[in-house]
Amino acid sequence: MKVAQGSKVSVHYTLYSDSPEGEIIEKTRDGEPLEFVFEEDPMLPKFEAALEGLSAGSKFTIAIGAVDAYGEEDESLFVEFPKSEFLEDGELNEELFEIGEVIPMQTPEGDMLEGVVCEVKLNSIILDFNHPLAGENLYFEGEVIEVK
Repeated sequence: MKVAQGSKVSVHYTLYSDSPEGEIIEKTRDGEPLEFVFEEDPMLPKFEAALEGLSAGSKFTIAIGAVDAYGEEDESLFVEFPKSEFLEDGELNEELFEIGEVIPMQTPEGDMLEGVVCEVKLNSIILDFNHPLAGENLYFEGEVIEVK
């Protein structure tokens, strides 16, 4: 059976930054394969397009530029907040203000977002709301494990 709309696909892959010589971002071989329903589950369109027509046992390499993956880093998604907005029972939780800490936030419309602390100032912090892979060119090497 070949990968087509509505098929359940299982793949193992290694995801690199830029090229096979780049930093390894993620590997599935050490765990469960990625499983998704082709053209129904939210996947990168270029990733799916490269898998279309493949069958179990097919190997693949896929290069996806940042623009077609998670976009370029958007400077407007770096937002400064006063530390006072993060009071818990009248106290500042200093653990929140560590570089790389992920802070769940809510928009005025009620949507949940995650901001990553990227800079700590005296009275404020700057959170990055870009996707963690924004600005990254992606390179996948993998194999189709199963198509149902």
